[in-house]
Amino acid sequence: MADQKRILIADDDPELLELLKTALGYQNYAISEANDGRQALQTALSETFDLVILDVMMPYIDGYHVAHQISDKLGERCPPIIIMSSRDVQKEKGIALMSGAEAILQKPFEIAAFQAKVAEILKRPQAQ
Repeated sequence: MADQKRILIADDDPELLELLKTALGYQNYAISEANDGRQALQTALSETFDLVILDVMMPYIDGYHVAHQISDKLGERCPPIIIMSSRDVQKEKGIALMSGAEAILQKPFEIAAFQAKVAEILKRPQAQ
């Protein structure tokens, strides 16, 4: 399907990663995965995505630094980024936005809310 949206999900929790991949796969998105920050950065820079979803606390490089590097290196071509965190997102919202993310989600979250946030961001004009 030519108009299928491509999403990269990066999280070091294999069970959560599988759950999120399944939840978005049911919505007919093409999902790629990364298990740590280094892999997420490499994948995001070597392939084209419509959305990148990053956990904050990952091995090697945290989600904020991955988001910042993706934004810096891809510039105008940078896809929207969602940050997921089990930390207090009210306190970290500014950090997430400064890193280049468009949204931050508090873990744990309801899958329906996660799916709705993904759909909302992908409907925005900048998500090609």
